[in-house]
Amino acid sequence: MSDTIHDIAATRIDGTPASLGEYAGKVLLIVNVASKCGFTPQYEALEKLYEAQRDRGLEILGFPANDFGAQEPGTNDEVATFCSTTYGVQFPLFEKISVKGDAAHPLYQRMVAQQPVAQQADDFRAQLAGYGIVAERPDDVMWNFEKFLVARDGRVVARFSSSVTPDDPALAGAIETELAKAQ
Repeated sequence: MSDTIHDIAATRIDGTPASLGEYAGKVLLIVNVASKCGFTPQYEALEKLYEAQRDRGLEILGFPANDFGAQEPGTNDEVATFCSTTYGVQFPLFEKISVKGDAAHPLYQRMVAQQPVAQQADDFRAQLAGYGIVAERPDDVMWNFEKFLVARDGRVVARFSSSVTPDDPALAGAIETELAKAQ
């Protein structure tokens, strides 16, 4: 298995093929998103972060997933429309995928293998357990809006639970550290 995500193919939300190699040299924040989740308002902060840092080399990549509570039920077109009209999302969105278990997209398989545990995962896992939600595997993505930080060379350097907001100091600091590194 490669140490980079740059050799993984994906499909943009409009159906056009893409390669994550297109983002080589960029710092990536990859997020599994959903339109009908309690964390959905994070779209606003993600877009704000994108607008503030994209000129420095940050790309935010959104991957809609319907793996948790059927909170992303729409088609790719519906998701794209919701994101642009409700939150003014300009960062790249990709087609709906699965992000956990055996059905996980190769991107998520690789990212989870490189970072099997999210920061602040224990607290969030306990919160989910209070709702009767338990991850099937200890390294599974636990819920919508989990975040993976990818260095310019395509290696996953950090993973943050859904409860870590885009403006959280721990996430902001990790992004700043990666952006400050030379290309």
